[in-house]
Amino acid sequence: MDQLDVVILSALEIDTDFNVNVITGSDGVIRGASGGHCDAAAGAKLTIVVAPLVRGRIPTLVNRVLNTVTPGKSIDVLVTDHGIAVNPAREEVKARLEAQGIQTFDIKALQQRAELLVGTPAPIAYTDKIVANVRYRDGSMLDQIKQVAK
Repeated sequence: MDQLDVVILSALEIDTDFNVNVITGSDGVIRGASGGHCDAAAGAKLTIVVAPLVRGRIPTLVNRVLNTVTPGKSIDVLVTDHGIAVNPAREEVKARLEAQGIQTFDIKALQQRAELLVGTPAPIAYTDKIVANVRYRDGSMLDQIKQVAK
């Protein structure tokens, strides 16, 4: 995985710090496994996440993801149907895109657009019960998934 030039990944959610959630849906329920998402993202020279800005009435781009699976430091570019955002840590990527006439947007501006289109979802109520641990490629704990309250 550490020899990839470019990787294109998807996301259930991505936040304004470029953190990605691929495990829990907008309702907080586990949808599946990460399938090496954080490994591929960290191992590539250029990591692109492609996702719609909104899915139905739910924003994909949010202020903070429900659960972090891939840290934002591993994500370089977000491509949505409403525009492209480049991680500020990758200014050279932004400059190359813009030199080719490709417009980029601040990720917070895109997130505000998502909010304008569909509003802000109500917060999810959780219990204190931890149902899963999310571990990074080095084994460190990234996040914990809590049980959704009934």
